[in-house]
Amino acid sequence: MSPTLTKKGAATRRRIIEGAAAEIRERGVAVTTLDDVRARTGTSKSQLFHYFPDGKEELLLAVAQFEAGQVMAAQQPQLGELASWAGWKRWRDTVVSHYRERGQYCPLNVLISQLGRATPGAQAVVSELLRGWQNELEAGIRRMQDKGEVSPRLNLERTAAALLAGLQGGVVVMLSTGRIDHLEAALDVGIANLRASGSRH
Repeated sequence: MSPTLTKKGAATRRRIIEGAAAEIRERGVAVTTLDDVRARTGTSKSQLFHYFPDGKEELLLAVAQFEAGQVMAAQQPQLGELASWAGWKRWRDTVVSHYRERGQYCPLNVLISQLGRATPGAQAVVSELLRGWQNELEAGIRRMQDKGEVSPRLNLERTAAALLAGLQGGVVVMLSTGRIDHLEAALDVGIANLRASGSRH
């Protein structure tokens, strides 16, 4: 269990995590060393091991938690306000804008393609992120069902999972090709299908 940190200590620890995250985004998790992180963040070896006594694996776990937080924070407050079609469009526009701006350096890319494979702990963080993300989408769909805007027959879990999978697939295509239109299509079609279900029931 980590010791309680002073305000200065917490800031130093965060600086190390953010520096490690930036290094991994730019160079990849496989080649990033603790010496690289120390050089980037201006910390000594003793400092680094003070905050991360278990070394690289513990630091990677902290970076995964940091990046997962970034993924969710980038979508708020819109992700928590999926209570109208205008709200869904605002969330859609926020997601597209975020990934258009971040490109290869988006936290989701780092998490899914690199950190999620690095350690069991980081993999667990990715799983937790996806579960929380899907929960938010399920909650949004449920609000629309309660308002009679979406069919009550839709399976919440599967519908949210499909929307999330489409979003992630769109991001993967964007990372591979530089094109954002697949991400836009996944979100637009997913939301349109939700909306159409309401007119059919």
